[in-house]
Amino acid sequence: MSRLFGTDGVRGLANTDITARLALDLAEAGARVLADSPRSGRDRPFAVVGRDTRVSGEFLSSAVAAGIAAAGVDVLLVGELPTPGVAHVVQSSGADFGVVLSASHNPMPDNGIKFFGRGGTKLPDELEDRIAGLLGEDWERPTGDQVGRIGRFPAAADDYIEYLVERLNGGRESPLSGITVVADCAHGAASVVGPAALRQAGAEVIVVAAEPNGYNINDGVGSTHVDNLAAAVRANNADVGVAFDGDADRCLAVDSLGRVVDGDQIMGILALGLKETGELAHDTLVTTVMSNLGLRLAMEKAGIATVQTKVGDRYVLERMLADGYTLGGEQSGHILMLDNGTTGDGVQTALHLLDRMARTRRSLADLAAEIPRLPQVLINVEDVDKTQVGHRAVAAEVAAVEEELGRTGRVLLRASGTEPLIRVMVEAETQEIAQTQAERLSAVVRTELSL
Repeated sequence: MSRLFGTDGVRGLANTDITARLALDLAEAGARVLADSPRSGRDRPFAVVGRDTRVSGEFLSSAVAAGIAAAGVDVLLVGELPTPGVAHVVQSSGADFGVVLSASHNPMPDNGIKFFGRGGTKLPDELEDRIAGLLGEDWERPTGDQVGRIGRFPAAADDYIEYLVERLNGGRESPLSGITVVADCAHGAASVVGPAALRQAGAEVIVVAAEPNGYNINDGVGSTHVDNLAAAVRANNADVGVAFDGDADRCLAVDSLGRVVDGDQIMGILALGLKETGELAHDTLVTTVMSNLGLRLAMEKAGIATVQTKVGDRYVLERMLADGYTLGGEQSGHILMLDNGTTGDGVQTALHLLDRMARTRRSLADLAAEIPRLPQVLINVEDVDKTQVGHRAVAAEVAAVEEELGRTGRVLLRASGTEPLIRVMVEAETQEIAQTQAERLSAVVRTELSL
């Protein structure tokens, strides 16, 4: 039986997969697991609930609030706020847990339910499984003065903005003064917070895609559609552009010529800056297996170790917490800076990236050039037995390709989590070599593992 929770909460088509009934039941079960036993009086546990700008978030957040209150826990509604903003409120307020209604970069019809535990951290698998195990279970519900109350926290966005800027400037006034940035807010949760934080830090901000209407989140804009941002940067002669996704937990950038600077390069730029100031814990950066080899080689040259995890920012976070690392993330733009927050934060990433530009008085293109990207080819080989990804003949061919590439290339074979296919990825010094070797490996996978 598959798990209800995926790598980032429960996600699916709103009102089909993610229904009001599921939201209410999950919230009630979550309250039973994550909050203390229902109590009356001032010591009652409480939870924070926020959402992105999807229209379905309106009824789903109401259902979540109802489920939490029905379990005897008070609710603080923060409205439309980035996912990391909700995590911050959970941490700063001392809440027992938090819930976010968002499907991140997914299209508008989808939505999702994600929990944060006390302190604003993501839940381990075992807690998520305990919550799922309580669904549909009969129990003695609180009554009378033991049921929860539902209130609002309208100042949540302002508090979050103030926190982001305070963590950035170290007492400096207008640290981003002189930088012109285009901010693509994906018509999502960063539409207010993103531009406001950048302006408060001193940047001149040109805003695009910050008019959410409930239906246009991620629609041709944001971190999954950066062409729009690149065009705006060029048209406005801006220094830099930043793009958030729907819930603003990730950030990608473009330089003044509209060229994309991905999560690997952003991590590298931040790591080099922290290494210079002695603030990079253990001189180590945590990445996933999908990070480009160019990042690892650049870090190695700078005396920075890299540690790899499975794909997914939750696995990056687990490794960081286990070993005391403070910087990590994914190529997609999920960047975790644990000295400044508890989860990936797109607005925070943008602020610190621009701060690196301001401190060094260098362009983003110049900074990104220190983190070159090796050509990468990804081929999805369909209709194969993905359970045999380690097949002897396939492994032998992988070893042969790796020997030919040496330190100037890399091979990665991954079984899809949802489809009968194997992903073949090759990085090499040139696009031609990467393409040739990826096709070579794909042919072997197809021959040996066809269904």
